[in-house]
Amino acid sequence: MSNKLPLAVIFMGIAYWFLVAASPFSSPDPVPLKYPESWPKPTYDFTKNPLTRQGIELGRRLFYDPILSKDSTVSCSNCHLSYTAFTHVDHALSHGIHDRIGTRNSPALMNLAWGSKFMWDGAANHLDMQALAPISSPVEMDETIENVVQKLGRESRYKALFHHAFGDSTVTGERLLKALSQFELNLISANSKYDQMKRGEAVFNEQENKGYVLFQNNCARCHAEPFFTNHGFEKNGLPIDTTLNDLGRMAITQLSADSLKFKVPTLRNIEFSHPYMHDGRFRKLREVLNHYAQNKELGIELTANEKVDLTAFLLTLTDKEFLFNADFAFPKN
Repeated sequence: MSNKLPLAVIFMGIAYWFLVAASPFSSPDPVPLKYPESWPKPTYDFTKNPLTRQGIELGRRLFYDPILSKDSTVSCSNCHLSYTAFTHVDHALSHGIHDRIGTRNSPALMNLAWGSKFMWDGAANHLDMQALAPISSPVEMDETIENVVQKLGRESRYKALFHHAFGDSTVTGERLLKALSQFELNLISANSKYDQMKRGEAVFNEQENKGYVLFQNNCARCHAEPFFTNHGFEKNGLPIDTTLNDLGRMAITQLSADSLKFKVPTLRNIEFSHPYMHDGRFRKLREVLNHYAQNKELGIELTANEKVDLTAFLLTLTDKEFLFNADFAFPKN
């Protein structure tokens, strides 16, 4: 039996030396979370996972890498596309490996540093833990965190990235999850026309102003400014889908009062984040407004003209700087 190392192993060792060993470690570069001064302070505890340039970059590469799934075909970005407010638009329910279909529409991702519960039912109570759900879900990535750690540990490029982000090349589940959080925490949307109006840099037209008043009178209790969500769970008035039989928050709390309650989604970038609702049953904004206007239990009455005005305001929540930010997109190198 030969005791010679395979050439592939030798080349991997050389690559790792050039990427890591040949370049002395320097402390990761701190990155401040940039958000408007008028916003409240984030709820996320950055003392336990401070943002760094290297940590964000590692998280970005993990976010776009299908290595997180069992057969290396599905990445986080499959359901969370940067240019559609980090959700998907081509189908109502999320799709996983082997074209398995999930039970819910993927939520848009932005301004996550102010959230304390994640997913439509609030099953994840910390952002650092949230990625465990899609990774382990049989209809999404169908993988285990242990296997992902082993796969990443065999990649010289990831050893280098973990080295620069955390001080050594050891790949752990905790570091993987914290890096994903760093990338996601960095996804701040705060430069829509609405934001510019608030800063005195833009002016609403008459229709947008009318829509803003309608919004404040009818929608703001759940979709509270500036995040356009109250981060809570509410009934949206939709009848249960008898195929999915999704009871929402009740599945987590086991409280009958939480039956058919779902997390209130942000309305920021709603122009790009269709389809809507937890099960993606509405593809058009007008369908959503028609649903609320026709549901007597919700008590929202809107005329045809008011629906147009309200839509005009909702379009001011589009933040194209966020949607097309190259730093959030698929890494090119």
